[in-house]
Amino acid sequence: MSVSKKLLLLLCQCLLVWLLVFSFTQSPGFTSYYSLHIYPIVQEGKSFLFRHIPFSIGDALYIAAGLWLVVTLVRWVYYIGKFGVHKDRLLSSVTNTANIVVFGYLFFLLSWGGNYYKEPLAKTWMPRKQAKNSKPDERLKQYRADLVAFTRFLTNHLHRTQHGYKQSRHTHVNERAIAYYRTYTDCRVKENGQHIKSTLFAPLLLRMGVDGYYNPFTGEGQVNMGQPAFMMPFLICHEMAHQAGIAAEGDANLMAYALCTRANDVEFQYSAYLNLWLYAYNRLYRLDSAAAKEQETTLPQLTRMQIDTLQEIYRKYQGAMTEYTTDIYDSYLRMQQQEGIKSYGNVVKDAWHYEQWKDRHNAPLHIP
Repeated sequence: MSVSKKLLLLLCQCLLVWLLVFSFTQSPGFTSYYSLHIYPIVQEGKSFLFRHIPFSIGDALYIAAGLWLVVTLVRWVYYIGKFGVHKDRLLSSVTNTANIVVFGYLFFLLSWGGNYYKEPLAKTWMPRKQAKNSKPDERLKQYRADLVAFTRFLTNHLHRTQHGYKQSRHTHVNERAIAYYRTYTDCRVKENGQHIKSTLFAPLLLRMGVDGYYNPFTGEGQVNMGQPAFMMPFLICHEMAHQAGIAAEGDANLMAYALCTRANDVEFQYSAYLNLWLYAYNRLYRLDSAAAKEQETTLPQLTRMQIDTLQEIYRKYQGAMTEYTTDIYDSYLRMQQQEGIKSYGNVVKDAWHYEQWKDRHNAPLHIP
């Protein structure tokens, strides 16, 4: 294909991307149609192809993409070094690469990325009126009070659930999480579209500070098996939320929390209360460190030992790579019109509201 045709193809692809993003942002009806009729078919199809393969095809795909990128950059350096001889090859390679990247983003939008444009899960579940004429200092005071109340609530439930807590194998947790999505949600891919695999990159992801990830190109959810077992039920339900069509990280956390605490399973309940306690504690500590430390002293001994385990993992693996990859992912989330990394912690406010609302709502958890 000539360079002019490649440039024309690139222009057409860019136009399609623009049209898709414009439709998602400006037409709630289009986003709803995508969520109800397009995404479930795509996810079920990807799951049919890759679910029963014992290792992560998505991990292998990223390895191949990384090798291709390295080879491409080396080739460009060579072409630039002999620009007079290879300028046509350089231009052709650059346009090929641009077409591949834009096509990848187009596939991303169609196969999963459109879910970023849905209404927030908390707004869908429990719409609420905004407080009128409240002053900033009054809102901050109320926010602090809510953080203290929710942290105390979580601590009480950690005390309640610790006695029945036990650790299960990853495969058993995976099977139960699938069953709970089928029982407690109206997920449109819950029959065949949800299954979590262990990642091939566990040591690397520990250094990157990543607990797990969803691969939008293969539909696979991966969990970092280097994380302690007491974190797994919540993490697995979080990645399955992405497979269910929930893209926003805070919403995936909210779905994982709601599902784990609704299930009649102490291991799942305990994992959810612990994960949310960590989020709530971190937010409270930034606002009022004394109040946070006071809440920490009331934790059960089991939970304090588990938090020590998490801190030891953090000290062992976290470093410059963690900060670098966190900044990259923060930028990616902002590109998708999210609040960056801090969107994970937004679950604290929504989960506390959910706890006050859930008794009035016995229907299956709705996934928009």
